[in-house]
Amino acid sequence: MSLKKSILFIFIVLLIDQLSKIYIKTHFVLNEDFEVFSWFKIYFIENDGMAWGTKISDFASFINDRTAKVCLTVFRIIAICGIGYWLYDATKKQSSRILIFAVALIFAGALGNIIDSVFYGVLFGDSYGQVASFLPKEGGYDGFLHGKVVDMLYFPLWKGYLPEWVPFYGGQYFTFFDPVFNIADVAISTGFGLLIVFNKRAFKK
Repeated sequence: MSLKKSILFIFIVLLIDQLSKIYIKTHFVLNEDFEVFSWFKIYFIENDGMAWGTKISDFASFINDRTAKVCLTVFRIIAICGIGYWLYDATKKQSSRILIFAVALIFAGALGNIIDSVFYGVLFGDSYGQVASFLPKEGGYDGFLHGKVVDMLYFPLWKGYLPEWVPFYGGQYFTFFDPVFNIADVAISTGFGLLIVFNKRAFKK
């Protein structure tokens, strides 16, 4: 896959990701859901941290949430620069198609979530108890680099009480699959999954 094709693919993934997020942000109230199937819902939440809502401040208590948020966003920007160079280098060296495809997916997903973190706080109004407006006159819900990532894909495939014999969680109410995510997360996970499953094909040398 050439660099031009990779860029086009990244643009398509990024466009789908951002259009889905903008639609949810401007049509749903925070925590509102819509049942598509019993096992699949559109459920609007906002993630202020890393995966599963984890924050840097959860591990480093001496850092306040706002500073931790900026640190996380800056780290993501630095990381995506490295991923971008990896993609450029892979296409230049004509590496395997599976490697280039996987890295392009990871880049597209990471960029999609970075856009939320960097710009959404400025571009959108608050979603608490109301549908957010785009470019509100009174200003966005937060500042530059303080945006929250929009998540909406929820797959509660199974809900119920676990058997008592299950270690640690026996007898507790459990939902599988509980996390809520977005298109960008799917792209990142798929990219990493391809690198793991097709490791020998991706890294032939």
